[in-house]
Amino acid sequence: MDVRFFLYLVIILSAVFHEYAHGWVAYRLGDTTAKDAGRLTLNPIPHIDLWGTIIVPLFLLFTSGIFIGWAKPVPYNPYNLRDQKYGSLKVGVAGPATNLMLALILGLILRVLVAAVDPSIFLELLALIVYINIFLGLFNLIPFPPLDGSKVFADLFPRQWQYFMKLGFAGIFLALLVAFFLLPPVAQFIFWIFTGQQFAL
Repeated sequence: MDVRFFLYLVIILSAVFHEYAHGWVAYRLGDTTAKDAGRLTLNPIPHIDLWGTIIVPLFLLFTSGIFIGWAKPVPYNPYNLRDQKYGSLKVGVAGPATNLMLALILGLILRVLVAAVDPSIFLELLALIVYINIFLGLFNLIPFPPLDGSKVFADLFPRQWQYFMKLGFAGIFLALLVAFFLLPPVAQFIFWIFTGQQFAL
């Protein structure tokens, strides 16, 4: 199988876990918006955005080798949350935290397998899953709108957040610059902590 197809599938499924986590935490905090909309599910189909999940990422992946895409954001109503002070922060951080938790669990499994079995394509693909989830978790924590990090930053630093909101659509371009130039070494370091080895695609 072309590694690009595998890369695409892993990113999409990781994004599904990410979006599900947002809805699950909101539901646990008293908001049923995601459940009522049929989005509190790990079934990928309700989370698919035609342009963001299929057309744009596949076109870029097979023409330039880069991946840019998105799933439908899971809806929630912050006014329904029992925790009005930190509820939105908890919902916002749930997605990135889920990606990082998946990376940690699979990374520890990889650490054990690397020490116990010979190198194989399975281990390489498992390493790719770990790295992707680390990168997705970190990327979504960048505090530029519309990423999850902006919502977390808004709850923690409401005054400073107003300056970030003025960025508007430019925020996503700044986030992409951070992702391309600053996140890779950070993701590599976390990968090494989780697995005990360097990541190489």
